[in-house]
Amino acid sequence: MNRPTRNIRIGAGLVGLVVATLTLPSLGAQSATAIQPAVDAAFAKYRALKEGKNADYIPALAKVDPNLFGIALVTPDGKVYTAGDVKTQVSIQSISKVFTMAQVIQEQGLDAIEKRIGVDATGMRFNSIIAVEAVRSAVGAGAPEMNPLVNPGAISATSMVTGATADAVWSKIIGFHNDSAGRTLTVLQDVYKSESDSNQRNQAIGALMLAFGYIKADWPRAVDLYTRQCSIGVNARDLALMAATLAFGGKNPVTGKQVMDPAKVPGVLAVMSTAGLYDDSGKWLYHTGLPAKSGVGGGIIAVSPGKFGIAVVSPPLDDAGNSVRAQRAIADISNALGGNPYAPRPR
Repeated sequence: MNRPTRNIRIGAGLVGLVVATLTLPSLGAQSATAIQPAVDAAFAKYRALKEGKNADYIPALAKVDPNLFGIALVTPDGKVYTAGDVKTQVSIQSISKVFTMAQVIQEQGLDAIEKRIGVDATGMRFNSIIAVEAVRSAVGAGAPEMNPLVNPGAISATSMVTGATADAVWSKIIGFHNDSAGRTLTVLQDVYKSESDSNQRNQAIGALMLAFGYIKADWPRAVDLYTRQCSIGVNARDLALMAATLAFGGKNPVTGKQVMDPAKVPGVLAVMSTAGLYDDSGKWLYHTGLPAKSGVGGGIIAVSPGKFGIAVVSPPLDDAGNSVRAQRAIADISNALGGNPYAPRPR
């Protein structure tokens, strides 16, 4: 397939996905009454689960209470359903990649991400340097085999946010996160320092991305801003509202603010679907159908387009780097509420 034809077909597909996203049936009255029981049941079922362990390659993350467990779900009318601890903050980590990618798409359009970074899964670890080497010849061809949810692509996406100074760029990044969460978020300074002191691999990735043309200038600034965005403090309620903003066409259902152009949201959800849970993204989509993103701080967000945004915070991770409790709780709740967008709809 030649490149122009491929782009036309992708564009048509995105338009169709926009329509589907905006016209999916919302939770009916019967389902709405089932939400809190479903949330409570998942919390009760998994609160004693001891599988997994905290990330420790960033020292500050190893110190987070492994018993922390909170669930939040947000519906189109802005109602928030919760169970457990939804107030304690953890660092957002890789979930931030979604919203910086969204910021770039909002500002520069869908093509900007696809042509500079790519929207394909790499088939390698999220911080792979080999993955960068493997696609270097594709730069400028319009289809590099990378995406903004792995570290090299995420650092490049951060570098694409426009601004004359680092402070100007940061203002845009944190502003988009704030609008999505519906409140002013702050950086957890202990995490930021811990991560800055131990991010030599990301620094190497940043330099390599500059060498191969993915980053156009000042890779140290891009790496520092990326590290700062990963250190933003969030709780389960914040994350659920961020997921809900994507679930409802870019509009925060609690504040009513239109954070993102509805026509651009499906592109964000598509990348979440294919690359949101590290090496287990395919398994997750196979079992749930939900666009999602995890972070090694212990959070996972998931989106049922037009129905709900959901988030769980629980720090112990599996071998792929995804929260064990969060995956199971979200899957159970979504199954109980009919959240899978690929599942047959009742007639």
